[in-house]
Amino acid sequence: MNYLEFLENKKHTIGEFGFKANYIPEIAFDFQKAIIEKAVSKGRMAIFADTGLGKTLIQVAIAQNIVNKTGKKVLILTPLAVAFQFILEAEKLGITDIEYSKDGSHTKSMVICNYERLHHFNKEDFRGVILDESSILKNFDGKIKNQVTSFVKKIPFRFLSTATPSPNDFIELGTSSEALGYMGYMDMLTKFFKNNMASIAKQSKNIGEKYYLKPHAEKSFFAWVNQWSIMVKMPSDLGYDNSRYELPELITNKHVVENKCTVDVDGQIKMFTFVAKSFREIRHEQKVTLKDRCLKAVELAKGKTSVYWVNLNDESSLISSLDPEAVEITGSMSIEKKESILMDFANGKIKRLITKAKMTGMGLNWQHCNHSVFFSYLFLRAVLSSY
Repeated sequence: MNYLEFLENKKHTIGEFGFKANYIPEIAFDFQKAIIEKAVSKGRMAIFADTGLGKTLIQVAIAQNIVNKTGKKVLILTPLAVAFQFILEAEKLGITDIEYSKDGSHTKSMVICNYERLHHFNKEDFRGVILDESSILKNFDGKIKNQVTSFVKKIPFRFLSTATPSPNDFIELGTSSEALGYMGYMDMLTKFFKNNMASIAKQSKNIGEKYYLKPHAEKSFFAWVNQWSIMVKMPSDLGYDNSRYELPELITNKHVVENKCTVDVDGQIKMFTFVAKSFREIRHEQKVTLKDRCLKAVELAKGKTSVYWVNLNDESSLISSLDPEAVEITGSMSIEKKESILMDFANGKIKRLITKAKMTGMGLNWQHCNHSVFFSYLFLRAVLSSY
């Protein structure tokens, strides 16, 4: 063996676990058909496709391929209130052998459930599993995350799908690889990364992070990621036409609410308003501008179908009292209650919704809603952004 052969053998290659696609929807676009064929052939793959590229259609088609090949069942895991979107997409494809289960009972070949209800199901009943909006796993506590990972490990055909992969979030890429049955997260860190603690290496691109990608391993790392994932922001990334996805410009309006309070965080009266610098001062400024910010938000959303994306519980409860047409989602609500509210909003029964991104910011198709109010915060001023 010469040196080049030795280096070639050090590469981490991944085998094929799938089969030739036996079902491609006629209504699928060309790039969607290419993704379906590649994913089914691979058998275990992450599909990182941007918003609006038809991931639901792709996932239903992959599930149908597995059902046709094995005659066994496929489980599709989704965030809250997303299940009905899969049912509707399947109907468009003429697929009726699909159902939504909340308690673990099922009679159809394709079964949809929420991540929070996975404990009702037995992994022995399924030959394939699809994780929709897999990035949501970062928002769950260790119990649910470990439950999902343990569940999928014994299932031969596995697929992850999300529109929000973070190229620099190596933790997400590592956990995705591990869930698919490829290199484990810790093995990935050992092979491609270097511990950055107590290091002043000049080549570090991520100062302050615990690990950084070894400069000489960057090309090999992304070549490895490319073996088990598809990353696409536009069809042209795969060599196809973008004309169907050229969207109008997103209009962002920033509305500033000035802090006029002259009382500082320690209760001392100042001659002029002060500049918030520390986290404690920022929290104080958030508190004293709370009412003005909420009043402005209600003014911006008046008469529109809109979503209030809040950060604080106090913002949520105050807007709920100020806007009688808005319905609030809180973390203390039951899964059933949250799901009912989200369904009503999607069906147009609720005019405006008050929620947090970590609870409902994944996978929901709200094309009927073209306006949102985001509560953001800068050091000097409270800022609201409306879209």
